[in-house]
Amino acid sequence: MTNRILFILMLVAGLTAPLYAYPVFVMDLLCFALFACAFNLLLGYAGLLSFGHAAFFGGAAYITGYVTKEWGFTPLLGILAGAAFAMVLGAVFGFLAIRRQGIYFAMVTLALAQIIYFLALQMPFTGGENGLQGIPRGHLFGLIDLNNSLAMYYFVFAIFLIGFGIIYRTIHSPFGEVLQAIRENESRALSLGYDVDHFKLLAFVISATLAGLAGATKAIIFQFAALTNAHWQTSGEVILMTLVGGLGTVFGPVLGAITVGALSHELSAFGSWVQVILGTIFVVCVMVFRRGIIGEIQRLASRKRG
Repeated sequence: MTNRILFILMLVAGLTAPLYAYPVFVMDLLCFALFACAFNLLLGYAGLLSFGHAAFFGGAAYITGYVTKEWGFTPLLGILAGAAFAMVLGAVFGFLAIRRQGIYFAMVTLALAQIIYFLALQMPFTGGENGLQGIPRGHLFGLIDLNNSLAMYYFVFAIFLIGFGIIYRTIHSPFGEVLQAIRENESRALSLGYDVDHFKLLAFVISATLAGLAGATKAIIFQFAALTNAHWQTSGEVILMTLVGGLGTVFGPVLGAITVGALSHELSAFGSWVQVILGTIFVVCVMVFRRGIIGEIQRLASRKRG
């Protein structure tokens, strides 16, 4: 029941957001919300901490930008191309990293992501530190002009809902239950006959693909693929969003992305001190709200029912 209420609230807020907020800013939040949900699928439900998810987010943005600008792909095909690239990259990363556990897994993903960052900096088509600029928004299905902010917003919101729906269905499927069993006790899941590495690899690929979907969409929104999207700091930000909202909860990453994104925007006048303030908030959340915002709300709700 709680998830149903939260979904209705999210749907209503998303449909009405352009009436009271700047559409481009909300679109940015939606991209990071999808990114955080994708990351939460891996960490919150499979128990795998990746420090390299920015590689999928940023890499997909560059691929989408390139194929739409140079090859004339429509925005939808460009986004799908970016997501497909992230899926292939996720399969490669997962194959190399999945046999490691704990901090070793995290460090392998970080090292691999730094290779992608270096390539994004050095490859001739990426624009180096200037990024890939002039990405066209184009027309959706040849009819809807995405240069119109309102049309672009609802296109992005539809992509977010599709990505969120895939994650929700994955979590509440037998596959998702096996992932949670692996997270709780990998040895026991292995003794029950599950191919643990196979399940973890699939979770990694799904998470990477949806992270790429978010990054590809962001490139179309801003008509720009930035080097910062592939930087390790972006991986750190999505971890922060997930933990603040509620690790292992369905809607926590969405609220976490909105909270962190809104705070970064409102505190931008403080310059480099923004990171210090966000870091302080993160420490407070870890110390006081260990389950995250949604996690604490669910705990209080279950206590009242009890």
